Amino acid sequence: MSFALAAVLLPLLAAVLALCWRSEAARLVWLSTLFSLLLALAALWQVVTFGPVSMQLGGWQTGLAIRWHLNELSALLLLMTALIHSLVASYSFSQWRDAGLSADFWPLSALLQAALSSLFLSVDLFNWYVTLELLGLAAVALVLLSGKKALQAAMRYLLLSLAGSLCYLLGVALLYGHYGWLDVPQLAVAISEEPVDHRLALWLITAGLMLKAALWPLHVWLPAAHAAAPAPVSALLSALVVKGPLFMLYMIWGQLAGPELAVTGSWLFLLTGSMALVVGGWSALRTPYAKVMVAYSTVAQLGYGLLALGLMLHLTDPAFTQALFLFVLAHALAKTSTFLAVGEMQLRLGGKRLSTYRGASQTMPLAMFAVAVAGGSLIGLPPSGGFVAKWHLLLPLWQHSQLWWLLPVILAGTLLSAAYIFRLVVLAFNRAKPVSPDFAPVLLPQWLALLPALLVWMLAFASGSLLSWLGG
Repeated sequence: MSFALAAVLLPLLAAVLALCWRSEAARLVWLSTLFSLLLALAALWQVVTFGPVSMQLGGWQTGLAIRWHLNELSALLLLMTALIHSLVASYSFSQWRDAGLSADFWPLSALLQAALSSLFLSVDLFNWYVTLELLGLAAVALVLLSGKKALQAAMRYLLLSLAGSLCYLLGVALLYGHYGWLDVPQLAVAISEEPVDHRLALWLITAGLMLKAALWPLHVWLPAAHAAAPAPVSALLSALVVKGPLFMLYMIWGQLAGPELAVTGSWLFLLTGSMALVVGGWSALRTPYAKVMVAYSTVAQLGYGLLALGLMLHLTDPAFTQALFLFVLAHALAKTSTFLAVGEMQLRLGGKRLSTYRGASQTMPLAMFAVAVAGGSLIGLPPSGGFVAKWHLLLPLWQHSQLWWLLPVILAGTLLSAAYIFRLVVLAFNRAKPVSPDFAPVLLPQWLALLPALLVWMLAFASGSLLSWLGG
């Protein structure tokens, strides 16, 4: 657990130092993300080599102590968090003065990394609540870095996040009041020994987490917040922040719901996931604004995660667990690249509407290439990470004829993804006017935006190891 613990404490230390030494805040946090990535790699190596490990923080006994558990899944998510933060920090460090990023970005992003890393390591309902609140507060503050124009979006995000926290906390209180446990494995044992009706608690927890993750139909805060935030913040929100509550839904429904309740919950996730694919994709196709399109794409793409979660509960097939977290990894990399590239083009071309990107294949070819490559994974083109995840969702689904109706839904989601991605690509190749000879956008940020898009296509070549870590 030593490497994982260091991967959490290092961003916290960097946040404190960045507040005290603001002139060097960017350099401090950027370096901390790189070292955190090395520590997360070491933690993954450690758990693969020696097996899972648990730690009782403070040395207290189970029930009083905060328990952290490091296994293959949590180590992989810890690595994903460190990787995305290092990519976003490198992009921001390369041009943060040009983009007008406030110095407050650096301690807030470090705090967000520490909170999310703690969430992935925790197996305690109340500690999840604490990390969720830290995550939400840091995210709202990051949205506000855009100034007054982001105030309304940030306030909506804050109020709905607090409503989600209240629902979650009420559900936790009901479970704790009856069973006296907050530790999830111990609570699962208590529920199996005394299976009383705890549906209300699970529905309250689910509603709160779906609101925080912006899962359809509780996604109303996400498009405005992503569109108003600076591009690096939008990348963090879409790639990482919404994944924390999704991970908690997987843990809670996988361990605390009995067989009958799991089937009921599976239909909720299957229906909402199907609607997310269609409604989110259609909304992305109709909007005239580039960042809003990418934000609605997040709503749609999270539908695949909901489908995988619902199928996992309905059919108890481990292949759907693999599909769920392959989607999480592929989506995180693709959305990081898309938001950074679109944000870079918006900064250099000076417009928010899709029409601004007309001719972008000539003016900013690297950034446009990043959007196209990341978009290929969002569509599910082979051999991208998005294709591998979708393949592991569809392959076992063919064997269950009673859920045949999901196949046209997934096809519709794929076609809508292709439509809104190609809408932007076609505009980029429509050269409206000659490029000004003195237009010379900085290349380094564009290369850094392209890097996660390339990584998501390389994800397919590492799918064998990923599947073994995810229980394959």
